[in-house]
Amino acid sequence: MQHHHPLDTSGVFQGPFGAGLRAMLASDENVRAALAVDLDGALRFGEGVIVVTTRRLLALAPGQNDWQTWDIAPHLVLRMGDHAGVGTLELHDAQQRLALWRFTLGAQAQALLLIQRFEQVAQSAAGAQSAVPEEARCPVCNAELPPDSEECPACARAQAPQPSTWVLLRLWRFAHPYRGQLAAGFALTLASTAATLVPPYLTIPLMDEILIPFQNGQKIDPMLVLLYLSGLLASALVAWGLGWARTYILALVSERIGADLRTTTYEHLLRLSLDYFGGKRTGDLMARIGSETDRINVFLSLHALDFLTDVLMIVMTAVILFSINPALALVTLVPLPFIGWLIHTVRDRLRTGFEKIDRVWSEVTNVLADTIPGIRVVKAFAQESREAQRFRDANQHNLEVNDKLNRTWSLFSPTVSLLTEMGLLVVWAFGIWLVSRSEITVGVLTAFIAYIGRFYGRLDSMSRIVSVTQKAAAGAKRIFDILDHVSNVPDPAQPVKLAQVQGAIAMRGVGFRYGSRAVIRNLDLDIRPGEMIGLVGHSGSGKSTLVNLICRFYDVSEGSIQVDGVDLRRFAVADYRRHIGLVLQEPFLFFGTIAENIAYGKPDATRKEIIAAARAAHAHEFILRLPHGYDSLVGERGQGLSGGERQRISIARALLIDPRILILDEATSAVDTETEKEIQKALDNLVQGRTTIAIAHRLSTLRKADRLVVMDRGEVVEVGPHDALMEQQGAYWRLYQAQVRRAEEDAQAAGVVIDSSLQHSAHPAGQ
Repeated sequence: MQHHHPLDTSGVFQGPFGAGLRAMLASDENVRAALAVDLDGALRFGEGVIVVTTRRLLALAPGQNDWQTWDIAPHLVLRMGDHAGVGTLELHDAQQRLALWRFTLGAQAQALLLIQRFEQVAQSAAGAQSAVPEEARCPVCNAELPPDSEECPACARAQAPQPSTWVLLRLWRFAHPYRGQLAAGFALTLASTAATLVPPYLTIPLMDEILIPFQNGQKIDPMLVLLYLSGLLASALVAWGLGWARTYILALVSERIGADLRTTTYEHLLRLSLDYFGGKRTGDLMARIGSETDRINVFLSLHALDFLTDVLMIVMTAVILFSINPALALVTLVPLPFIGWLIHTVRDRLRTGFEKIDRVWSEVTNVLADTIPGIRVVKAFAQESREAQRFRDANQHNLEVNDKLNRTWSLFSPTVSLLTEMGLLVVWAFGIWLVSRSEITVGVLTAFIAYIGRFYGRLDSMSRIVSVTQKAAAGAKRIFDILDHVSNVPDPAQPVKLAQVQGAIAMRGVGFRYGSRAVIRNLDLDIRPGEMIGLVGHSGSGKSTLVNLICRFYDVSEGSIQVDGVDLRRFAVADYRRHIGLVLQEPFLFFGTIAENIAYGKPDATRKEIIAAARAAHAHEFILRLPHGYDSLVGERGQGLSGGERQRISIARALLIDPRILILDEATSAVDTETEKEIQKALDNLVQGRTTIAIAHRLSTLRKADRLVVMDRGEVVEVGPHDALMEQQGAYWRLYQAQVRRAEEDAQAAGVVIDSSLQHSAHPAGQ
């Protein structure tokens, strides 16, 4: 018997496991799906494979030589999960987990397909296969479709969602608070539209009862003329008044909807975790909150109103036309199918085109967001021409994309106008024929032509709104991409009250990954209340990551971090962080006064409290030397101040909130030796009574720490006070020796004699 594998779409037999897999399969056993797993248990890259056949699940884990097999049965369950860029696939029976595999999330779609086919084989084993007809299965993955649905859930999840005009309906959540004003605006729109339809109707008696009889020799009745002209004037004034009222009301509502949309998006953005911002460009986020919300606002305030008016005008005009003469009204509708087909054809191109334009425009704003804050670096390296070329390239790309879309739009709009003109020509011809047969009067034809002019004009206007609608839909999709994103550091449903923090920190089996790279591994550490801990280690050893976990900028991948015996994840994020003072390696100051920057964490602080914090950070003296003291303006990102001055203001900002947990992430790295000594004197007093965690490359700044925690490759390798670690001559001793040698070399190069106390401290006691 010839052996076939009709459903093997993964190329598994052409891969490195093909020969071994062929040897394991029975003659009547076919492959249904395969998944390449590329991570082993320690999250190191490797090659492995999981295969679903018509009867079994076979797996070869990375780094293993022996295949594992399980007969697929209804009691077996295959589950998928993901965390921090790593996907997991688990096989369970009724009692326990049988196996676990890990893979990078690029294979997520194939993993979903594998699970679907596994479940299909399990159903077949239970006798459910024959009960499901072929038409009730997905033609792609052959999985059973949900009832009353033609879409496969697995395939739908594996495909990226396409932008749709229907996304604009999601804006109703922002319009709902203003539903009363919207209802009033709709009523006014209905009334004003009806008022604008009165004048063409009055042309019938003006033509048939006044002008045509006058041409036939009859006298004109002045009172009758005055009556009809008064009607025309009254309808124009009513339409004007109602139009003004509805435009004003709906414009006010749309502005408020746009403002709420911007505020909600920005507030949601602030609540997202740091890993979201790590993958986004500043210019792109600015463009979304700025230009995209403006575009939606313009659509709501102007074009949505025009669209509603157009629809009402077309419907009401069609009713009037059919009431006057059904045959002539049917001829009026001849261009509609062609216009509808044209709109449907062009709409998808416009929608995808405008979404691409949004992405390309964000490239332009990204160049600005990169260059303007870094203008000092640009000028320092004389790269003005290079940055100008980057902007020209991005601008040219934006121009090319717009030109491509404009070619479609420039053909679409005149074509609609041509179709409406052709329709008007047909109505004229058919109307003249009806007049010649005395089936309608000249007045009726005149009114018809007037109504048709408005009818076709509204059709042309609606076709033009298609462009604006697709722009708004593309913008709304980019806004809801932010609003739909869920923070990886969520607030608990029932947070634990946090009235007072003692500062005891306990870490149990802590692990953390950036994507597939493990940064912290199985870390255990206890920090007592009021204790000062120094974190030391080579760059990349995990010090800053551990601090970020303590601040809960990220959540641990494994294990837990407890403060005063309670898991961090049980606290409300904002409540917990109010008890943490943080001084970053690169101090960031906002545009504003010195006092405002110091009081950033406590906006209601008094001037006395601000000055006290500045004194404690040894910043008071240099602040007084500034032209306006504490009211001196700080440029964006602290322009106008030295690195040491910015750092001392940052320290004062952290101290003002009187935190129970103080974190110093390279707090003295940006200052000179003299300034460091001043800050160190202040810190010696400030750490009293606070749990302090300090990171420093200059190990001499940590000699007064109660304990030093030495980290290497995400693990704690040594813990103890400075003198004890020096006596061990382990990892810390080697770090210190290397730093002393570097200091000696620098001093010799500068012709300076190094401090003998530093030389002595580099040698353990008794050596």
